Amino acid sequence: MKKRVAILISGRGSNMTALINSMTGDHPARPCVVISTTPKVQGLRNALERNTPTVTLNCGEYDRASESFERDLDIQLKRANAELICLAGFMRILSADFVGKWQGRILNIHPSLLPKFKGLNTHARVLAAGETVHGCTVHQVTAKLDDGPILGQLKLTVHKHDTAVTLADRVLKLEHVLYPVVLRHFIAGDLNQAALN
Repeated sequence: MKKRVAILISGRGSNMTALINSMTGDHPARPCVVISTTPKVQGLRNALERNTPTVTLNCGEYDRASESFERDLDIQLKRANAELICLAGFMRILSADFVGKWQGRILNIHPSLLPKFKGLNTHARVLAAGETVHGCTVHQVTAKLDDGPILGQLKLTVHKHDTAVTLADRVLKLEHVLYPVVLRHFIAGDLNQAALN
């Protein structure tokens, strides 16, 4: 039986698209639902074009710390019979209670080489710190922000002419490579760090 993967997004869903495109043929998983916190985004259209069911849970209709959002999210995940969650540009912090319910079954991709530069605005912070190496990380999600076990990383060299925008574009290309590889390894039970560089 193929593992059923739910993908959570908030915008264009480019990592979601890379994940769905990878889950074909002998891949051990299939996408079962794409859930967006924002209505009418490109990611929802991309999912539907790939015959993946979509749901919108509009964050604008929930309080920031609303328990009802996570209750509704859990309902939708169970309705789709999801077994694994991939966060792909999902711009909402999940509570410790929710993560606890899905412990060991949530992956996230982050645009830095964790444990460095947790949180937002990673590319600008990398430049401000004078870093010469940057990249992305896929990790298991725990109750602490961007702090779970690392499953894979890809690196690139920071160029002198780089800006936050150019770095974001370059790192995003690495994300599209890394996330599908790590997902396949994870479902196969391989929790070692994927080394692609």
